[in-house]
Amino acid sequence: MKLGRAGAEVFVQDGRDVETALARTTHMGIVAHPDDLEILASRGILDCFGRPDRWFCGVVAADGAGSARSGLYANFTDAQMRELRRQEQRKAAVVGEYGAVALLDYTSGQVKLPPRAALVADLTELLRRCQPDVVYTHNLADRHDTHVATALAVIEACRSLPRETRPSRLLGGEVWRDLDWLTDADKVVEDVGERESLGLALIGLFDSQIAGGKRYDLAVLGRRRAHATYRESHQLDHSTALSLAMDLAPLLHDEGREPVDLVRELVEHFSAEVRDRLARLESRG
Repeated sequence: MKLGRAGAEVFVQDGRDVETALARTTHMGIVAHPDDLEILASRGILDCFGRPDRWFCGVVAADGAGSARSGLYANFTDAQMRELRRQEQRKAAVVGEYGAVALLDYTSGQVKLPPRAALVADLTELLRRCQPDVVYTHNLADRHDTHVATALAVIEACRSLPRETRPSRLLGGEVWRDLDWLTDADKVVEDVGERESLGLALIGLFDSQIAGGKRYDLAVLGRRRAHATYRESHQLDHSTALSLAMDLAPLLHDEGREPVDLVRELVEHFSAEVRDRLARLESRG
């Protein structure tokens, strides 16, 4: 298939042709950078691992060339970092048994600049060919501009599809802001405690980031463990690791509802919960 950027590719780890590989997709992750899939779409990867009837397709929008680097990678050029991160993502596709991974090769600047028409067109075509039931992307309250821009492109691409072919679930996961602040009614909670060694292996493949100065391997597992323990104050832990997500599917059902409206509602729910608790507990004497 033809994608917008000359350097874009679809990697299929088991040798199937691209059309067949994409058509078998049931779960999809669409993210900004190499390693974001392994951080925010862990449940989707686990749901498909070792299953002949389920396949995970990853899509990475940006090339990751501008990432922080030190140590062994301190003197890498942006071009060298771009190629290294592509190699790491291909390795993750092999270890995680992904059905396919599409590396779209946009720069972060291109992803962030509206209207990002070429990116939306690529995502629309991939969604059309894959027709996944579940799509993971970034949450709309993420602190990273490229992440939020990617999520907005995903929403636009999903909305461009006929309603009957849109994914049934669209989840915004955690990377550069966790989602513990969401009220319990608004949280999507996913148990990712199984196959912890697989999760460690996948994140550990991105050595350019870990040895380069960012311990995502420790941070991601720590966040998941913290969510599991702090999930309930008066109950024993039921899992060793939880991931949280923002439900973005309402934006596919109601096209008059803008992304900022959804986030405003979620923030207001959180604000109301805090205000109500303080009002209930503060002294009136």
